[in-house]
Amino acid sequence: MTMPFKTPILRAYFIAGTQDIKDPNLTLPEVLTQALKAGITAFQYREKGPGSLDATAKVKMAETLRDLCTTYRVPFIVDDDVALAREVGADGIHVGQKDERVTSVIQEVGQTMFVGLSCDTEEQVKVANQTSGISYLGSGPVYPTGSKADADPVIGVTGLKKLVKLSQRPVVAIGGITEENIAELPDTGAAGAAVISMIAQSSDITQTVKRMRTVFG
Repeated sequence: MTMPFKTPILRAYFIAGTQDIKDPNLTLPEVLTQALKAGITAFQYREKGPGSLDATAKVKMAETLRDLCTTYRVPFIVDDDVALAREVGADGIHVGQKDERVTSVIQEVGQTMFVGLSCDTEEQVKVANQTSGISYLGSGPVYPTGSKADADPVIGVTGLKKLVKLSQRPVVAIGGITEENIAELPDTGAAGAAVISMIAQSSDITQTVKRMRTVFG
């Protein structure tokens, strides 16, 4: 039974794949377990880039992560892989502008899971507003980021505020978010923050997640 989309899941949204875990003594399931215990509100599995898993290992990892999320009753979202999302019974799927067209994804998944879409320009948000079946938007990068080699130009807090105002759906901020700058985000109207490095490379995940939840309390 998949979980339906509700805006509060965007508050403390963790994104990661095995390539994002830099500590050789930690695995992605271990980091996710810490994050779930700390109170993240959503998790997106994004296995991309140098050092990422091959297809078979990716499915096994997704199943492990899915089970962890189910245990903690936190939505499990897959990045840009409809087949994988369906195979492991994901709650949601997230699609980028450079990925498979969102309209095709919506048709493929039907009512079985919710759909998130990356929108970084006003034009993209306007198109999303006209597309039924999208639950939320991910907008950024708000700040410079080192997690994505193909990151789009930085939009800044001002740019994020414009997109939030224009969007007819809740927006989660993404890109270069840290424990220091996250406090600037609630004023933009964003529903929460989506982070990779902030949690994946945190020395105190409990404190980091607490900070996210407090800022978007």
